[in-house]
Amino acid sequence: MGLDLAGSQDRWSGLCLMDSELRCAVALAKRDNEILDFIVEKRPSLIAIDAPLTLPRGRRSLEGSGPSMRECDRALKRLGLKPLPLTFKAMKQLTIRGIGIKRSLEGLGFRVIEVFPNGAQRVLGLPTKREGIENLRKALRSLGVKGVPDDQDGDILDAITCALVGLMYLRGECIELGDPREGVIIMPRSFK
Repeated sequence: MGLDLAGSQDRWSGLCLMDSELRCAVALAKRDNEILDFIVEKRPSLIAIDAPLTLPRGRRSLEGSGPSMRECDRALKRLGLKPLPLTFKAMKQLTIRGIGIKRSLEGLGFRVIEVFPNGAQRVLGLPTKREGIENLRKALRSLGVKGVPDDQDGDILDAITCALVGLMYLRGECIELGDPREGVIIMPRSFK
């Protein structure tokens, strides 16, 4: 399952359940309990979340001074990608929510990984939603993804990308960026 998590429970988060044949079912949810209920109902083998799920080494919170990026974020930057520092206001909120969702899901027995759909789209040769939602929708379909809705926004398309990366991870087609003691981001090698 892919989860494009919003920083606030007042905004929509995209969810995508994808099977091994690249068939997907999508949903939108706002509240944490709605997200958790959907995941518990569907029982996926893995949840791939677009949100920081750990803090930089040496930090207990995002308040005060300290590192603003983790090694996995710096690794993305070295690849020419542009993750935002976790100390930006919107990223602080997203990180706190992501860590909480991860903790809840792991407490329920689910496997959780952190992914970066914008970067994954670039690695896979896909347009990002900033380059046009319709272009991204068509590109996902051209990869064989089935069930991509015509009427949904970029949050759903990013959730589909998260789910695709999760499936690739389960197939051994991904790499881990970062330090496992601090947190890693899962990225595809390439699409097969």
